[in-house]
Amino acid sequence: MKGVVPAAGEGTRMRPLTEEKPKGLVEVAGKPLLTYVFETLVDLDVTELVVITGYRGEQIREYYGEQFAGVPVTYERQETRDGLARALLQVEPHIDEDFLWLHGDNVLRANTDAVVERHQETDAAVTTLTEEVSQDLAGKGAVFEFEDGEVAGVVEKPAEPPSRTVPRGFYAFSREIFPACRLVTPNETGEYELTDAIELLLLADRRIETVQLDGWCCNVNTPTELDRIETPLG
Repeated sequence: MKGVVPAAGEGTRMRPLTEEKPKGLVEVAGKPLLTYVFETLVDLDVTELVVITGYRGEQIREYYGEQFAGVPVTYERQETRDGLARALLQVEPHIDEDFLWLHGDNVLRANTDAVVERHQETDAAVTTLTEEVSQDLAGKGAVFEFEDGEVAGVVEKPAEPPSRTVPRGFYAFSREIFPACRLVTPNETGEYELTDAIELLLLADRRIETVQLDGWCCNVNTPTELDRIETPLG
């Protein structure tokens, strides 16, 4: 499997740390955020890292070069940063089989190997790491809906969350995700949501598998969150 890393965003909530560098190169516990992401994927024996860059992306290319820990690194640029579904389509020419996806600002120490194993054992179109959060947090992002113990839907920022189970930014995808992304329409802010592509797969009766987080995961969006993960990483 290849590992795909979206790292195109401006990281505006990380200012002033991202005024002169991309978010992925902001350091925590002595290493850039992207280094932690790459290490997670390399530990899962990916054959190639495919990085989607945008804001100050040339700095990422210069920093990591053509390989990381012996694994080849390929770069694709997302010129218009209009959502993760569009970002994913940038890497389609590089992908000829199932692949892994880890957000470029997610630092985690968790059972990612269990996600890969579940995906390989089932006929799922998507397998994702999930976590149970508070009802309040469940309404602030994507959240899954379940029927008879199976994923029946995924919605963004619902006023009344159908569950407390949220995705944690780590996925195993089949290539079926690409045609689904092409069918996604923009939301009210003009973004093409990856969760909408997953919802389309569900509507086509494709299976979505979830694996409960065992460990910890932090989606780093603010300088405060950098401080919060210094201790477990140190």
